[in-house]
Amino acid sequence: MEVAHDQGGMLPTVLGAAGGASAYTLANVALARRGARNRKRSGARQPSEGEKPGSGTAIAVGALLDGVPESVVIGASLLSGGAVSLVTVVAVFLSNIPEGLSSAAGMRQAGRTRRYVFLLWTGIALISGVAALVGNTLLGGAPPEVLASITALAAGAILAMITDTMVPEAFEDAHLLVGLITVAGFLTAFALSHA
Repeated sequence: MEVAHDQGGMLPTVLGAAGGASAYTLANVALARRGARNRKRSGARQPSEGEKPGSGTAIAVGALLDGVPESVVIGASLLSGGAVSLVTVVAVFLSNIPEGLSSAAGMRQAGRTRRYVFLLWTGIALISGVAALVGNTLLGGAPPEVLASITALAAGAILAMITDTMVPEAFEDAHLLVGLITVAGFLTAFALSHA
């Protein structure tokens, strides 16, 4: 968020973050209705394909939705002229391990094959890598405000996703809106700290 603010100012940063959080939340609500509500939780039961047709696809799309914003941040950080640090890549990788393991355990309990789970996560890794490359290539000449909005969009989506995944007490009370509520609070504090 700080990089986005320095790059393009407050308005593109706030609009981008709010857009990212909203897009993630809306997609998350749609996926939850199609059977992917518990795609990140190993303790909660995921529906099998027989119980809820299309839930496997919803889980795959949800996992992709969780992976792409991080790739956008990595790709966008290359546009500022510097290389992505090894620490950033390792942090993104390590942050995905618990979610991936939890999701994979839930998929296996729902009767999905090892092959399905392996191919799903391999595909997401490949698509995320391509997203970083494409974003870097297509946004090379973009104005600073656009880059700021995209960086903030990814940051807002990531914050909403992390809150949804890592704050179970909040999820139990606010359910699918917890990420959007958290980002709104964060943006208020961020704007006040830069006023």
